[in-house]
Amino acid sequence: MYNHSPLTFGNILPEVVSKYSQLPALGFVGETPLTYHELGLHMDAVMAYLEELAIVPGDKVAILSQNMPHWGIVYFALQRMGIVVVPLLPDFSTHEISNIILHSGLKAIFVSENLQYKIDRLETPFEGTVISLDDFSLTKGNLAKAVFDITKKPAGTYSPTEDELSILLYTSGTTGEPKGVMLSQKNVITNAIQSNAVQPILPGDKFLSVLPLSHTYENTLGLVLPIMRGGNVNYLLKPPTASVLVPAMQTVRPDIMLTVPLIIEKVYKTSILPEIQEKAATRLLTKFAPTRRIIHQMAGRKLMKKFGGRIKFFGIGGAKLDATVERFLREARFPYAIGYGLTETAPLLAGTNPHGTRLQAIGPAVIECELKIANPNPRTGEGEIWAKGANIMLGYYKSPERTSEVFTEDGWFKTGDLGVFDKDGYLSHKGRLKNMILGANGENIYPEEIETLINNFRHVIESLVVEQKGKLVAMVHYNREELELKMKEMKADFSQRMDEKIEEITARADKAIEELSQELQNYINSRVNKISRIHVMVEQRDPFQKTATQKIKRYLYG
Repeated sequence: MYNHSPLTFGNILPEVVSKYSQLPALGFVGETPLTYHELGLHMDAVMAYLEELAIVPGDKVAILSQNMPHWGIVYFALQRMGIVVVPLLPDFSTHEISNIILHSGLKAIFVSENLQYKIDRLETPFEGTVISLDDFSLTKGNLAKAVFDITKKPAGTYSPTEDELSILLYTSGTTGEPKGVMLSQKNVITNAIQSNAVQPILPGDKFLSVLPLSHTYENTLGLVLPIMRGGNVNYLLKPPTASVLVPAMQTVRPDIMLTVPLIIEKVYKTSILPEIQEKAATRLLTKFAPTRRIIHQMAGRKLMKKFGGRIKFFGIGGAKLDATVERFLREARFPYAIGYGLTETAPLLAGTNPHGTRLQAIGPAVIECELKIANPNPRTGEGEIWAKGANIMLGYYKSPERTSEVFTEDGWFKTGDLGVFDKDGYLSHKGRLKNMILGANGENIYPEEIETLINNFRHVIESLVVEQKGKLVAMVHYNREELELKMKEMKADFSQRMDEKIEEITARADKAIEELSQELQNYINSRVNKISRIHVMVEQRDPFQKTATQKIKRYLYG
């Protein structure tokens, strides 16, 4: 895709701006987007503004904002100058932000208006420069004369190297221990090139961005890659709820979307499955494979229309996709694809395009990246996934000990994930190594596999399987609202003297969940091996807390 050496944004972006100058680059849904020419003007103006603010190469500057065109403009301007960008997740608490400021030594923060309150409420006031990401106005700083001017060009010339620290990503992940992942421009640009080999991006391809840009998945694959290839990225003006997302898809008619399993699983459970089960005839037909495929193909056409009718690549990453949902997508002929990677790998390590998918498999390693299974189980072939390539991080910031723990002496990065390759080199993900539970007789128990079974049971939203005192415990978040609605429908007189019946509805729902839990336990235990049987069922009243890619923060519930 690019033969530039070194692999830096300073080398690539000017050519991109010139080559695609009149094509749409970044914009909000329903609004006129910035062209690549305008993107170039804005980047230059931000660089000149940074010079006025006395922010220099090597300084660290954070972006705290929801997705917007200015996010990408600032990101690229910082990269071209050799300033380290520190993307902050919008849902970081003020406590987490305070820790990151202290740990990273931030010089400045670009913050959107709707998140400014987090900076105002920091435990220790931030002494650096604060700039509004909405209009680039200076909200805090000693340089009162500095004013953003779209006509200005940077006075200096900048040549950051491809291997120096360029992006510092902090993530709570699922371990509860925030760490700064150090990425270089070479890491990120290499991974964009690797990703383009999986699914080539064409000039003018439309992206609808729904995941946070502060996460490396959306950052590399949903911003860097499309901009390098002349794509058009569209951002939502509001959070991606169904009422916002569906009209946006109809407006944009995207060619490409990047999502996490939770999004498509929710669409399946709340929209597709109820429609199929509503009629006795279709319910019956789905019990037989040939007729089920026909029903699913019909549903797939409706799904494609709902997503705008032009989707050619619906990428799913960040966690394992439910097998039942994936079978539906395959039979519906919906153009989904699975990717696997980590923040530390910039992120993509393995994947395929919609033409190469296989049920519950990810795909082969991306080009110019080696993957291997370390110390595989002789019987199953399963073991820890190790990676080596130009997309692998520099290390963890200010943590040589932690860095040395995840790298072997000969340069392999230990992902902490369990996987297995099939005979064709397709990788399958088995779960996190630290999530694996060791049975009483030394057998491996993979909680994610049990959770998949649980999550497909009726009235279940999500679940978590943990070990407590040597026993497997299933924490299950039921759709209580749905159950209570059923209670009301079953009892016609609930509509009369409703206030007096609230406690009765709740009591009935409690009873129903108790019975459902027993039924669910029997269902699971009849489908798993002896060592994976559930001993205790616990109702999780509130939704589980999640990471940016919608994985449950397991460390909170161990």
